[in-house]
Amino acid sequence: MRMVVAVVRPERLQAVKDGLRDIGVYGMTITHVTGRGKQKGLVFTTRVGEFIVDEIEKTKIEIVVDDDKVDCVVANIRENAETGHPGDGRIFIIPVLESIRIRSEPGSEGQ
Repeated sequence: MRMVVAVVRPERLQAVKDGLRDIGVYGMTITHVTGRGKQKGLVFTTRVGEFIVDEIEKTKIEIVVDDDKVDCVVANIRENAETGHPGDGRIFIIPVLESIRIRSEPGSEGQ
């Protein structure tokens, strides 16, 4: 198993979720995060001068999938998250050694 971690623009989240649903991927964890990448933030110029916003709002999506689905998931995220501008995001692929479901043990219901 692998964990695919994608950091994308918040406005692209719905398109990414829809694309993943279309390929049969439903389980995911979504977190709203801030950070910066190579662009080092944004510079805004106003009448009173310039100011820098060095932490940009992003959305992090974490998905655990079988090894044979990783390429399809990554391609789908790239297709749906891309705007063609700097700051579109990043995708990380992390090995998952084990996954344990949290649920009551068999036979312990009602105790």
